[in-house]
Amino acid sequence: MKKITATALICALVLAAAGCGGNNNPANTTAGASASETAAVTEAASESNDTAAPAETSADEASSGVMSYSEFMDAELETKVVVETYVQAKQSWWEDKATVYSQNEEGAFLLYNMACSQEDYDKLTPGTKIRVTGYKSEWSGEVEIIDGTFEIIDGNYIASATDVTSLLGTDALSLEMNKFVSFKEMTVEKSGEDGAAFLYSYDGSGSEGDDLYFNVSKNGQTFTFTVESYLCGADTDVYKAVKELKVGDVIDMEGFLYWYNGANPHITSVSVVSTEGESGGVMSYEEFEAAEVDTPVVVETYVQAKQGWWENNGVGNASFYTQAGDHGAYFLYNKPCTFDEYNALIPGTKIKVSGYKAEWSGEVEITDATFEIEDGNFIASAEDVTALLGTDDLVKHINEFVSFKGMTVAAKKDANGNDAAFLYNWDGSGERGSDLYFDVTIGDSTYTFTVESYLCSEETEVYKAVEALSIGDKIDMEGFLYWYNGANPHITSVKAAE
Repeated sequence: MKKITATALICALVLAAAGCGGNNNPANTTAGASASETAAVTEAASESNDTAAPAETSADEASSGVMSYSEFMDAELETKVVVETYVQAKQSWWEDKATVYSQNEEGAFLLYNMACSQEDYDKLTPGTKIRVTGYKSEWSGEVEIIDGTFEIIDGNYIASATDVTSLLGTDALSLEMNKFVSFKEMTVEKSGEDGAAFLYSYDGSGSEGDDLYFNVSKNGQTFTFTVESYLCGADTDVYKAVKELKVGDVIDMEGFLYWYNGANPHITSVSVVSTEGESGGVMSYEEFEAAEVDTPVVVETYVQAKQGWWENNGVGNASFYTQAGDHGAYFLYNKPCTFDEYNALIPGTKIKVSGYKAEWSGEVEITDATFEIEDGNFIASAEDVTALLGTDDLVKHINEFVSFKGMTVAAKKDANGNDAAFLYNWDGSGERGSDLYFDVTIGDSTYTFTVESYLCSEETEVYKAVEALSIGDKIDMEGFLYWYNGANPHITSVKAAE
């Protein structure tokens, strides 16, 4: 935890910040930290301030002990360090202290609250080489140099952005800490309960001029990025660009890999690769399968059947069985859509869907989805999965359009204990128009199949066909491989076995 004196805190509460943003009070953040770290200031102010200030080091002493980046990383916390590095960006200046993002050919250093006059601050243009003497420190995961002094020396270097997209979510990302980095083709996800593309402050409590927080995803994982207002204020291009983002936009970004209890990149550049409504950021079925539950997903798929449309509190909803191709299917649960949109989604229609991966009693689905219709048409042929019944491999076909061949209708017990070929509802408590449940056997195994009344009502051929079944009939079936604590196929076609 950084320590600041009570006097310094009082001064910070009074003085306005200069720097890139030029519109913030330094009391709102610490160590270049984002607004989410504000509470730490109060905590830090209450800590003891009786630690003696480190002794100043002369330029001659410093030059004799310059460390490589690996030596810096190996150094213990709170020990004196001397590095030569190049200014990449200046975050802010106040009360003769500056916070600077710096980097050399080996690695990067955040210089927090480095002693610096306003005159010297103006000299620290990007590329300027400096020798810094200070103390290695760490705060909420961010490794930096504090209590530093510096001198300008000959040399100039501007770092190119290192693409770290593939390192997101891995331990290796921390090895790039504080570097100027880039992230490619990431999808903007909703932030906050109202589905906004960004928030003012980490919890949405801020206003224009505060830090911007926004969520982006890659391969089913979501990350929070920040436009740090001290670094890039409301008048900068990146601040304005983030305010224009829409959920679903695919973007490239550059910025500094700040750390706050995990990666919290401070973004300095955003460019839109494709907007919501254009192709981009679409996942393969394998990527969807690998994604964690409750993470955002974007898929392209084809409507195969519509379960039903209804209105809830004035909002239209429907559930859809869809399939991506010969392999890979998605159940879209309670997807908001108007009745006109519902009517437009005829079987075969290609749609791009953005939503969240969910699971309920084994059924994997997409919830809270939005969609757009795209060019393309596909109707899946039924995949015969009869041989997979009772095996672990059956779940690989979850939600697909499938068939079952040569199965025998078995008896179910009705409410009176009598044998029946089917029941209205799973326990026989329903009536005509309710779901139909019936048992079928193959070999020594028995399975329960369903005619889902929202999908196939009492007016459909399959509903009437199941009502006409007799115990012992041999039948072939087609339907969608729904899952409810195991396979619970939703049957759409029944006929006598060939």
